[in-house]
Amino acid sequence: MPKYFSYKVAGYYLYFTSHCIIEPIHAHASDAKLSEGGSAKIWVKDNGDTVVASPGVISHRSMSVIRQFIKDNIVSIKRTWTDFAGYVEYMDK
Repeated sequence: MPKYFSYKVAGYYLYFTSHCIIEPIHAHASDAKLSEGGSAKIWVKDNGDTVVASPGVISHRSMSVIRQFIKDNIVSIKRTWTDFAGYVEYMDK
């Protein structure tokens, strides 16, 4: 599963899966196991604003930190998403 960053934000990794790129840009937030169970799903708008689709087991305080981090790092997040989507599209041909 591709991580947006190699480090944790508020105790959680931000990642997506190869199956995710058919959906609008978003991030999953999960512990070191990167498991779907208990993970959060956060939709990300072009300007970095976010909508929490599912908070999972993440506290409100940690989610606030994660949402602000996403907003502050939107350029890098979009680049990671589009680079990976282009790679998958290339591999499918």
